[in-house]
Amino acid sequence: MSTKLGMIGGGIMGEALLSRLIGQGVYLPEQMIVSDRSESRRQHLRERYRVRVTSDNVAVATTAEVLLLAIKPQVFTEVVADLANTQDLPTNQLIISILAGVSLNQLEWGFPERAVIRAMPNTPATVGAGITAIAHGSHTSEVDIEQAKNIFQAVGEVVEVPESLMDAVTGVSGSGPAYVAIMVEALADGGVAAGLPRTTAYELALQTVLGTAQLLHGSKIHPGELKDRVTSPGGTTIAGIASLERSGFRSALIEAVIAATERSRQLGNL
Repeated sequence: MSTKLGMIGGGIMGEALLSRLIGQGVYLPEQMIVSDRSESRRQHLRERYRVRVTSDNVAVATTAEVLLLAIKPQVFTEVVADLANTQDLPTNQLIISILAGVSLNQLEWGFPERAVIRAMPNTPATVGAGITAIAHGSHTSEVDIEQAKNIFQAVGEVVEVPESLMDAVTGVSGSGPAYVAIMVEALADGGVAAGLPRTTAYELALQTVLGTAQLLHGSKIHPGELKDRVTSPGGTTIAGIASLERSGFRSALIEAVIAATERSRQLGNL
């Protein structure tokens, strides 16, 4: 096989991976090939990243050591049907899917006897600050798992979970960026309500969330401990926290994760 990584689908998440993998030297541009239906998309990827591009999925699948599926879940069956008519698919190829709702059973049906890994990155991957959960199939070796981790570490951190927890992963990290975005927006709105200019309130809110996440990540302290450090007796922070508790802020986030998890289960059964 002449190609290290073949990618079917060159959308936003596919491009995020492509950009970081090349930028960090995990793969050279000439070691990669990407297929996409859109001519303008192919041109963009070729000009920006100097990778080989094609509209032919079979040309990608028959030459790649690692085949990354970054298409819409709705076209998974169609893509598999195209590849099924090809006799030249490598038997030792690693298949990695970032298709939401497509199970390991479906992947192993589409790629019999192949090593398959189901992965769920999230949108901060586009700036190299994502987190990806991976689950592996029955034919997958430790070498395959390490190879997948190496790919997704280019866009952030990686955790390995049983596939049964993938819906919960969706509820937390997959949908979580939207919850955080709403929180930043609401925090800025609160600043405006308190008299701050909009731009200043937004800057304060955004940097506060970013800095707090970095502090928690770097120090490894429990969020409750950080909350206690900021909260002085009879002070402003405890007054704000009491208001959040009265409004059900904590419960609202918990219920959001549960709702998103359940919806992920439903979509996987469609």
